[in-house]
Amino acid sequence: MAWQEFIKGKKSKPDVQEFSLNLFDNILELHNDLADKSYRHGGYKSFYINDPKRRHIHKASVRDRLLHHAVYRILYPFFERTFIADSFSCRLDKGTHKALNRFRGFAFVESKNHTRTCWALKIDIKKFFANIDHEILLRILDEYIKDKEVIWLLEQIIRGYSSMPAKSVGLPLGNLTSQLFANIYLNPFDQWVKHNLKVKYYLRYADDMIFLSADKQFLINILPEIKNFLQDSLKLNVHPDKIIIKTIASGVDFLGWGHFPDHRILRKSTRRRMFSRIKISPNDQTSQSYLGLLCHGETYKLQAELKNQYWLWS
Repeated sequence: MAWQEFIKGKKSKPDVQEFSLNLFDNILELHNDLADKSYRHGGYKSFYINDPKRRHIHKASVRDRLLHHAVYRILYPFFERTFIADSFSCRLDKGTHKALNRFRGFAFVESKNHTRTCWALKIDIKKFFANIDHEILLRILDEYIKDKEVIWLLEQIIRGYSSMPAKSVGLPLGNLTSQLFANIYLNPFDQWVKHNLKVKYYLRYADDMIFLSADKQFLINILPEIKNFLQDSLKLNVHPDKIIIKTIASGVDFLGWGHFPDHRILRKSTRRRMFSRIKISPNDQTSQSYLGLLCHGETYKLQAELKNQYWLWS
């Protein structure tokens, strides 16, 4: 099952084709290495993408990525039950669209149908994936998983990469397991926000966090506590240039959209990136993908412009 899931959309890749030529032998070798604990995670090929900012991606071998899928299939259903409802990144039946609608619903309720001022505190974490501490992550995993054989395997995967050679920190962008580990790593923070800070209107997408309240002073007061918890418990730092406290009425930027009381508009940088990609790759799949994105805001004119540009460039 893990192999069938893994090869979706990858059958034409040279490394996948090479591995599949001796699929049974390769899988048997992996099984034996795991059984006698001789397995060690291999290295990574690195490259950069711009989406929209420059990101350093690390790609594991087919053998290791197959193992990632197998591990993910076992761990995800278990940990999914431990996450708060309002964490939306890399989860089934969640995603950006549901996060956007949840944000709109929170703002509607807390502003009493926009009859009173609603404030938003928005933060994100500085170099989140690069600073995930291996020891802390393994300690969190150990609290939930009592099988030491499983912990041993997860440790091989986690310690197979470090963003800084001198330190045991960092998870590689692109790994399927990294997405799950990231949610597991921030789950203690999510639980603390809900149960200790008692923040009713809080949601998170990856390391983008937003808190809503009609009481501005409450948001100001909890900010130092948030910083302290992240630093003391998870060795993470809030990005000092990305702390925003403003009213919904003035427009809050979240997940590529500018949110206002009665509408949302596409962020200018998102708009530029969209048209740039359509120009580079003017195909129906790309066009339909962006039209699906645009239907979540007040974008009638933008949709018409996109269609016109698509027909011009295709």
